[in-house]
Amino acid sequence: MTSMPLLPITRSPRTSLTASIRTALASAAIMVTTATLFAPAAQAQPGAPRDPRSMGGGNCPQNPYNCADTPNPLPTANTVWLEEMTWMDVRDALKAGKTTVIITTGGMEPNGPWLVTGKHNYVLHANCEAIARKLGNALCAPIVKFVPEGNLEPPSGHMTSPGTMTLREGTFRNLLTDLVHSLKVHGFKNIILIGDSGGNQGGQRAVADSLTKIWQGSPVVAHVQEYYDYASVTEYMKTRGLVEGTADNLHDDAIITLNMFIDDPKSVRYDERVKAGKATINGVSVADRKKNTELARQIVEYRAKVTIEAINKAIANKGTLPAPPRRAPGGTF
Repeated sequence: MTSMPLLPITRSPRTSLTASIRTALASAAIMVTTATLFAPAAQAQPGAPRDPRSMGGGNCPQNPYNCADTPNPLPTANTVWLEEMTWMDVRDALKAGKTTVIITTGGMEPNGPWLVTGKHNYVLHANCEAIARKLGNALCAPIVKFVPEGNLEPPSGHMTSPGTMTLREGTFRNLLTDLVHSLKVHGFKNIILIGDSGGNQGGQRAVADSLTKIWQGSPVVAHVQEYYDYASVTEYMKTRGLVEGTADNLHDDAIITLNMFIDDPKSVRYDERVKAGKATINGVSVADRKKNTELARQIVEYRAKVTIEAINKAIANKGTLPAPPRRAPGGTF
């Protein structure tokens, strides 16, 4: 029987493509393996001990700006706010003696038709800036904008109004505790808690007292109740010619409106109110921009002065002072 000649094997286009892909993948694997084997020694290897000089979010051997002792390549930042500083700015500020830091607590709550829900946060932005700069050795931590404002289910307190955001009391205290501890780790010697809202005071005092007991005054952790004294601000501003008339019965008054105004006129809807003829509160006109600015400066100056005196006393006391006597209402905020 005659044998059939062998025919050459013809690969289909699909078979050829598969083989090509396999070859390419194999080559890529070899390249990756080679790159890994011959990677620079400075690159951190899994499980390798971290260079103790590493700081700033990176690895020191890879870039000198990731090293703890590298000089700051930029001039000193003209700010007292931690969030506006680089890690090098904060490091250098601490070395220069700025070892007092202020944690401020505000809130998100309803404040009538004229003031935005972040009322207390605008007030604190103006006031902490003034306090820290006048102290000279202090910085401001980011404003804590979320605080206890009422229950969630069913809603109570300010939580009955849209735009309000609340924390449970335990959450608030845990948050403050972790913030204080973070600042302690970085070397701050005096950690001050101030709050612009009535519901914040008890939690701040409890946290300060608890940490003072644990750390024995090193660092000093103090709640400064004297900051939250709108009654004394009202009395002082009467001597400066700011006297309210008939109350509008809103969660608002001239003192807090002006304190917000100096930080951002938009926060009190200044332009819209002037245009609509609504630039008054409790019988006081807030239509005159120049007059507003002057009165607002006096409010901030006074509040800073009172708070600084109390801060210095608390530091000398190595912790929170006894609560001052309650005064007659001067605004319920």
